[in-house]
Amino acid sequence: MKKFAIILAGGEGKRAGGDIPKQFVSLDGKPIVWWSMKAFKEADPDTVIILVMHPGFFDDWDIIVDNMPEEDYIPCILSCGGLSRAHSVYNGLLSIKDYLEEKYIAEEEAVVAIHDGARPLVSRQMILRGFNAIEHSVGVIPGVRCTNSLRKVEEPSRVFDGSRSVSVDRSEYVEVQTPQIFSLPDIFSAYIMNEENRDKFTDDASLAESIGLGIKLYEGESTNIKVTHPEDFKIAEILLRGMLQ
Repeated sequence: MKKFAIILAGGEGKRAGGDIPKQFVSLDGKPIVWWSMKAFKEADPDTVIILVMHPGFFDDWDIIVDNMPEEDYIPCILSCGGLSRAHSVYNGLLSIKDYLEEKYIAEEEAVVAIHDGARPLVSRQMILRGFNAIEHSVGVIPGVRCTNSLRKVEEPSRVFDGSRSVSVDRSEYVEVQTPQIFSLPDIFSAYIMNEENRDKFTDDASLAESIGLGIKLYEGESTNIKVTHPEDFKIAEILLRGMLQ
């Protein structure tokens, strides 16, 4: 099967602070999104990487790549980010279909991992677990067990303003991460069939389930954190140093 990785770096990264998009902020001397690209290439050098970002940043990316040492260069196909996460994923899927048509590869032979570029610490081993798991399922997503106690609120809009809540059994829940991996025809069908309401789904697995596709879990990693706020960069730096040792 032909492997693809859609790495989403289409946002402006405003919550992370600073004057440059989050995906370009340096993490141990490399743009944050580069680390995800590196992990996918280490898992399988033949994986085709689709890097989805705002077209206004294409030139910035080219400059970054031109200034990289040759040994750090990772080839990728740039795809235009959309107005929403779902729109960006769909554009990435279209880029894959164009690639397959050009190479005369059947869509049925392709699988695609959809990964948030804001999760730079995804490991090669975790990616391999996901690709191995997809061979036996339509779609697989990584999860980690909840370590905190959980409560269900009765009024989500008033969660800290008087809403009642009840405890739930945390063993029945997992926290979901990326990469979420699917057969290309199935996830593309899910995006086509949900064209009018794609944005209401919080992740690709939820969208896939809405058309009846079966989703299974594979083991994620606690270090696969999402870098969202400025303080997350400091945590990611510490975790990365430990992973590189």
